[in-house]
Amino acid sequence: MQSPGALNVTTPTEREIMLSRAFDAPREVVFDALTRPEQLKRWLFQPSGWNLKVCEIDLRVGGTYRFVWRSVDGETVELKGAYLEVVAPERSVNTESYGQPWYPGEAIVTTCLAEEEGRTVLTGTLLYESREARDTVLESGLEKGTAASYDRLARLLRSLTRSGPGRQWLRRTESALLSAFGRPA
Repeated sequence: MQSPGALNVTTPTEREIMLSRAFDAPREVVFDALTRPEQLKRWLFQPSGWNLKVCEIDLRVGGTYRFVWRSVDGETVELKGAYLEVVAPERSVNTESYGQPWYPGEAIVTTCLAEEEGRTVLTGTLLYESREARDTVLESGLEKGTAASYDRLARLLRSLTRSGPGRQWLRRTESALLSAFGRPA
């Protein structure tokens, strides 16, 4: 399994970018951090001075999402799309387009989460309409920005799981909840 912390970026086809990184957290916790607005606002933001001000998610097939980042000087960036597939906590597929497009067309983003012993590998595959679009995104600083966001995500996951891989914390929490409701752990 991939080591936590290292972002791996590849181009498996002429229209795709694949990003992967391991996190020391169960995939349910990672999935929630990727799909819950209150958690996304804690890690998914642009360079210094930008904040995620609008984070709307209707997490179902046919549902939509919309993110709007705002800079300290009032500039905005909007990202939006629709969910084509949702299989919680292991996979989602969605469209992606910007309010002010900076690459041609829209992308299809497939996010897969694979867990082994409390560690989750997130693999995101971005499929663009053309090689030109893919190359524009690659040249934009995607790798540096994604690495910084995933570092923030890793810190959030550590705080949510409270230690290491987090599986022990999750099991203790589940056990305590089951015991509290009179069910055997």
